[in-house]
Amino acid sequence: MPSEGRCWETLQALRSSNTGRLCYHRDWLLRGEDVLEECMTLPKLSSYSGWVVDHVLPHTQENPPPSETSPSPRYTSALDQASCVLKSPVRNSACSPASSATPNGTKDKQESPHTESVVLQSSRGSKMRGTEGLRQWQEEQERKVRALSEMASEQLKRFDEQKELKQHKEFQDLREVMEKSSREALGHQEKLKAEHRHRAKILNLKLREAEQQRPKQAEQERLRREEGQGRLRSLYEVPQLSQQLDASEQHRDLLQIDLAAARTRGNQLCSLISGIIRATSESGYPTAENQAEAERALQEIRDLLTNLGQEITRACEDKKWQDEEEAQVKLQESQMQQGPEAHKESPAPSQGPGGKQNEDLQVKVQDSTMQWYQQLQDGATQCVLAFEGLTNSKDNQAKKIKMDLQKAATIPVSQISTIAGSKLKEIFDKIHSLLSGKTVQSGGRAVSVTLTPQGLDFVQYKLAEKFVKQGEEEVASHHEAAFPIAVVASGIWDLHPRVGELILAHLHKKCPYSVPFYPAFKEGMALEDYQRMLGYQVKDSKVEQQDNFLKRMSGMIRLYAAIIQLRWPYGNRQEVHPHGLNHGWRWLAQILNMEPLSDVTATLLFDFLEVCGHALMKQYQVQFWKMIILIKEDYFPRIEAITSTRQMGSFIRLKQFLEKCLQRKEIPVPKGFLTSSFWRS
Repeated sequence: MPSEGRCWETLQALRSSNTGRLCYHRDWLLRGEDVLEECMTLPKLSSYSGWVVDHVLPHTQENPPPSETSPSPRYTSALDQASCVLKSPVRNSACSPASSATPNGTKDKQESPHTESVVLQSSRGSKMRGTEGLRQWQEEQERKVRALSEMASEQLKRFDEQKELKQHKEFQDLREVMEKSSREALGHQEKLKAEHRHRAKILNLKLREAEQQRPKQAEQERLRREEGQGRLRSLYEVPQLSQQLDASEQHRDLLQIDLAAARTRGNQLCSLISGIIRATSESGYPTAENQAEAERALQEIRDLLTNLGQEITRACEDKKWQDEEEAQVKLQESQMQQGPEAHKESPAPSQGPGGKQNEDLQVKVQDSTMQWYQQLQDGATQCVLAFEGLTNSKDNQAKKIKMDLQKAATIPVSQISTIAGSKLKEIFDKIHSLLSGKTVQSGGRAVSVTLTPQGLDFVQYKLAEKFVKQGEEEVASHHEAAFPIAVVASGIWDLHPRVGELILAHLHKKCPYSVPFYPAFKEGMALEDYQRMLGYQVKDSKVEQQDNFLKRMSGMIRLYAAIIQLRWPYGNRQEVHPHGLNHGWRWLAQILNMEPLSDVTATLLFDFLEVCGHALMKQYQVQFWKMIILIKEDYFPRIEAITSTRQMGSFIRLKQFLEKCLQRKEIPVPKGFLTSSFWRS
């Protein structure tokens, strides 16, 4: 713009002027009132002004009159005087030849008083003329400065206006940008709100759908449970039908067919169903595949019962027809003889040939074994009732005595190990002293069973329970631990027979296969109760895993196999073992006379023979090897027939163990067996 060019030209001219080239001190305000005082005082002439007037002015008058363009004489003389005044006497030596004498003061002493008065008068006149000229020059300069200041103010005003306009325009642009951004942000926010409302609407719809589906899912779950329970109940129908096969034994004399094959097949089907029940105990209900397999078994056993029923019905009819014919023949004979004779009773039907061995296997345990099992359970129940007052007592002293007795009975059993024989003897002596009524130390306290009348019953029960629990936990994890625990239990059993009976009661209750005993499902029994009878642990309606179940059963069978072969070395060796190898032989014979259970029978046979097989071999010799061959030739096919592919591990392990023993003709000594050197440690 032209106005901006002129503004910059004006500023450049001001910068090039005399006033613009002056140096200004920024700290002049710090000097206070001295600056203002110097500006307000009139300028002072030097004391040499008179000499300047006398010697310089006459020369200037001789010069020609100045031109029109030159300044006035008064103004010139004033400037000259001002310039001479501003110079020092030393530097003005060129103006007068006598200037060097005047400063030194040599010639002033010789001047007369008249000369001094003339000099003073001329000095006053020149001072007045110089002041007037300086004032006019100052006014002229002030006018120029004011003109330039007004021009600069005008230019600055225009510059400020242009700057303000530019700032206003920039502010308008910035406001438009901000308004645009605000509108865009509001639009984005509205879009997000709309999306949020849409998503909330979708979530609400899904939530309502889920709430509507919840009753349907609950109904489906209920139906699934009912269906599963129905499947499970149908599984338990097979053992009941198998019992009907056993009931048909009473019609054996009437039938011309052999019932052994039907009963054997029925027992195999029962074992198959029992394996399915144990396999499905982890998931709770049988799968469709298990159900199909069970239905096939159920249909087969129903067919057996149907055929058997038809045979029984036909045989009964034949028998009835034969009886009627015999009666008619007798009646005719009596009529022919024409003599009343007393009617004789028909002879009893002939029994089957005696001495014939029934080769089929049973599912139920022998009656004598079942009576023995029940006697042990009744004894344990009576023992619990004997110390019921101690356990239910609310007296603090009674509670303290109960706790001390329980610690004194269980802690020594927990300390049994294979560290040294002397340590094992100390533990045995401590347990024996406690059971004998002596005072023992437990936890820094003196404890005795005589502190309460129920003390002995309580200690015996807890001690037996702890022995079995060690087998369930410690022996299950460390197989070698069975022997030190078993030798102490055997020694205590020898001196305190009731403890041994309680050990058997606890063992049979937790591991019914140690009887051996396969609990049967009864009508109206809860599934959880039946699983507990089989030995499973049920917590919060959840059945333990099959691997953990087999591990616990294995530990307890190993403990039992170790107990029946070990004697306490410091006891009376001439007395008979309270529960010796003859019971192990009985257990092995009875387990082989029963139908095998998949995964369970093979596992327990391997554990029992690995621990007790060497002792049985030395005791029974040839008879033992005959039983091993029987297992290999007759029992292995039965186990393999009911064992699924994923359960073949235990069967293969048992088969390889017996084949190796038959090849070597020897059962190896079990690992961890206590030797004579152990008791010297």
